[in-house]
Amino acid sequence: MLFAYFLDEKTRMAMSEPRAWVARRIAVASVLATALASCLRPASRGSTAGASPATAPVAQGAIPASASPVSAGLPDKIAWSSTGPIIAPVSDAKHDLVAIKDPTVVRYNDRWHIYASSVARGGVYGLVYLSFADWSEASQAPLYTMDQTRGFDTYVAAPELFYFTPQKTWYLVFQSGPPMFATADDPGDPTKWTSPAPFFAKTPRIVDQNGGWLDFWVICDTELCHLFFSNDKGRWYRSTTPVAQFPYGFGDPVVVLEDAEAGRIFEASNVYKINGTNKYLALIEAFDKSSNGRRYFRSWIADSLEGPWTPVHESGASPFAGKQNVTFDGAAWTDDVSHGEMIRAGYDETMAIDGSKLQYLYQGFDPAKNASDYNSIPWRLGLLTLR
Repeated sequence: MLFAYFLDEKTRMAMSEPRAWVARRIAVASVLATALASCLRPASRGSTAGASPATAPVAQGAIPASASPVSAGLPDKIAWSSTGPIIAPVSDAKHDLVAIKDPTVVRYNDRWHIYASSVARGGVYGLVYLSFADWSEASQAPLYTMDQTRGFDTYVAAPELFYFTPQKTWYLVFQSGPPMFATADDPGDPTKWTSPAPFFAKTPRIVDQNGGWLDFWVICDTELCHLFFSNDKGRWYRSTTPVAQFPYGFGDPVVVLEDAEAGRIFEASNVYKINGTNKYLALIEAFDKSSNGRRYFRSWIADSLEGPWTPVHESGASPFAGKQNVTFDGAAWTDDVSHGEMIRAGYDETMAIDGSKLQYLYQGFDPAKNASDYNSIPWRLGLLTLR
């Protein structure tokens, strides 16, 4: 999760033009390095950001009984057990890595396939890939650095991986300033992705007017593909295109949810179809006074991807996933449950999950470490399992 809105307008507009995405990631990182430290601090309560946006319905009020977690195909009580950090950065002669974060994960051909963001010393961001048959092997799996793959030797981060059934093609969605994608026949060969391409020909006006965009998430139903994203300023957006036109044809984004306190609707959104129901689950990373400033996930339920979205887990005191409902075998290795992805029931564009067998791959870090410089936070990956 990197923050294009920290760039000045000229730089952001340049990054929205196709030829500019070949800019070297070190140059981008130098612009972002000092600005990213502020990502841990939400805007003041009651503040707003940017001009008035075009707005989709915003969920309001209490949770009706018909939308309870049980009826939505989720357990009545969400509580997790966590592994220790099972995936850590591994440096080599060309990459002095300090963090691995923002994972996407699928099970395919009897192996786990994970793409994730990496952060090298000096705030240099990229993508890495690893694969293994069993979670017990995760810590020993070698990292492939994606800057070896054509078109990925620049700023790329926050990936999402899925198989798009209508085209029989794998997609890797990620941010490089704007939302980008690449395609492949096999997710297990990170050398064979096509050169990154943009979803949008230019940055939508609502994005320019309201603070940028980041952490892109695609999910499709029978008719539409939906692209969700955040802006780190308390707004969550959606854009759509017909399935037959994907990955092109996305229309003007609309605001799905918003909060005057930026940390309450922050980033790292995931959206899933809950198997056996007509419900969708949205998770958005947050931090606020209720979590003592630590990262956690809020949740919402909807009958369609168009919403409206009804809140279920609303605070750090009662999160979908956070310090208050995660237990560890031994001492807690992190106080934050941050950007991650659910273990899915499949690997296609519907993003389906089994609500009774929840697992979540997430990022955390040692709370004793200094977090004042965001680019130096030593993020590691751990696995949550419903208990």
